[in-house]
Amino acid sequence: MITIGRRAFIAGLGATAALPLAARAQQRMQVIGLLNALPQPSQFATNFFRGLSETGYVEGWNLAVENRSTENRFDQLRALADDLVRRQVAVIVASSTPAAVAAKAATKSIPIVFAIASDPVEIGLVASLNRPGGNLTGVTTLNSAVAAKRLELLHEMVPTATSIGVLFNPTNPVDTASETKELEATARALGLRLLIQKVSKESEFEAAVAAVVSQGAGGLVIGGLVGGTSDSLFALAARYRVPAIYSGSRAAADGGLMSYSTDFADAQRLVGAYTGRILKGDKPADLPVQQVVKMQLRINMKTAKSLGLTFPLTLLGRADEVIE
Repeated sequence: MITIGRRAFIAGLGATAALPLAARAQQRMQVIGLLNALPQPSQFATNFFRGLSETGYVEGWNLAVENRSTENRFDQLRALADDLVRRQVAVIVASSTPAAVAAKAATKSIPIVFAIASDPVEIGLVASLNRPGGNLTGVTTLNSAVAAKRLELLHEMVPTATSIGVLFNPTNPVDTASETKELEATARALGLRLLIQKVSKESEFEAAVAAVVSQGAGGLVIGGLVGGTSDSLFALAARYRVPAIYSGSRAAADGGLMSYSTDFADAQRLVGAYTGRILKGDKPADLPVQQVVKMQLRINMKTAKSLGLTFPLTLLGRADEVIE
């Protein structure tokens, strides 16, 4: 346990011991670990710490954070999880499915709060949603399960396209397997040909986009953990003039054509709130896994115009946000 009053401890135990009990309790600082394959985006931090503040925890006052990310190297997640265990953090926060799997393999005692796009029961993270059991709980979204819906929306945008490119990250096998299965079934139903490209880092984006366009792709579906809000992807889609739909909630606002995604802001806030409750003494086994089911369709009119496209009225009428 790290304390704010560490200097006082070094100077002399007597001074610290003389403090009132309430004052010493306020000085106790909890340490949590954030684990992911990618650096946490700023919006995650904003929403996560908002949830923590709702339970009375503020970084730098009574909370310290150990950040661990592998720069998209999923095979290194277990080593980072082991490091957080050695540091005896109070809670590990895993903000992706691979991170949650690595954290579970690393410890059966330290509480783990996850934010994932998969079914946590199906992949063995928890026993059930209502009674997780063990040392894990958290929040799950439908983001992987709605990959097929993204393909349907893109098909509605470009109905004459017969081939659609798909970018996914092969180093995230759990989520991408689920997404690919859903996409393939929907593509068969719609009579579409899928052109699948595997990308695990930003330097591979251009070759992947160029490959599917050269094969006649009339649209592009960006899978999870590929970089759905990456400026380089927006620029590539514009340069190759290919309509794309993204899984990142801010993609359309940041310049992408359209996005269909979970309300990540609420999910991230809930992860923070659950982390705070566990720091206060709640057990993960007793906290039901929260499901964020609300999906949001966002479209960018300016990007559509630059691509020479017009959104069908059916899409415009269903959009949760239209960016002019």
